[in-house]
Amino acid sequence: MILVRSLLYYALLMLSVGVFGLWMLAVSLFVPVGVVDRAATRWGLLNLWLLRWLCNLDYRLTGLDNLPDKACIVMSKHQSAWETIALRGLLPDAQSWVLKKELLRLPVFGIGLRIARSIPIDRSAGRRAVLQVVNEGTERLSEGRWVIIFPEGTRTAPGERRKYGLGGAVLAERSGTPIVPIAHNAGVFWRRRGVRKYPGTIQMTIGPAIEPAGRKATTIMRDVEDWIEGQQEKLPISGGEK
Repeated sequence: MILVRSLLYYALLMLSVGVFGLWMLAVSLFVPVGVVDRAATRWGLLNLWLLRWLCNLDYRLTGLDNLPDKACIVMSKHQSAWETIALRGLLPDAQSWVLKKELLRLPVFGIGLRIARSIPIDRSAGRRAVLQVVNEGTERLSEGRWVIIFPEGTRTAPGERRKYGLGGAVLAERSGTPIVPIAHNAGVFWRRRGVRKYPGTIQMTIGPAIEPAGRKATTIMRDVEDWIEGQQEKLPISGGEK
């Protein structure tokens, strides 16, 4: 039954991508970008509802009051595709994501990413990628857009960790913008490999903003990593049905 429900959800996920993506493409030339941003938020909330309805997969969010009143940099743990949906639906509408450029090639979805003023990078470009994040990220922040980054760059299984990239911290240092860290255990229920979506409640925690003023990127990133990984250690890393 879990497999059947998961496959049905995937079908509706793809349908929602097509419907919302094509609508965003059709209207993007005629309406303010804020209208498109709000539609993207509704897409995220719709999929969170579908997961709860079809797969009995819910979430509990704490720390929402830690979000500042102005656009900031968000750095989140990356374990599955769930957080890409959840952050899109739960954070403020105006979002620009730092992501690998290959995602822009996806049919419809890639078009939506372009419209949403994403920051596509070549992850093998090293320093050039960091400079791109700083330059384009500063521009997006000045437009009042939240910049969303997965500092590990790729998905990790629950209980694992990868090296945190410095790009987001350099952006914080150069722009003077705080970083909001986020921890969660979505990978327990929506695994990075596999189709099944296991029932349960994902725990997501938004931490206090980390101020960059007067500090170097390495120090800023150390604080971000310490907070996220410290919170990860408190979250269950099992619970999804086998």
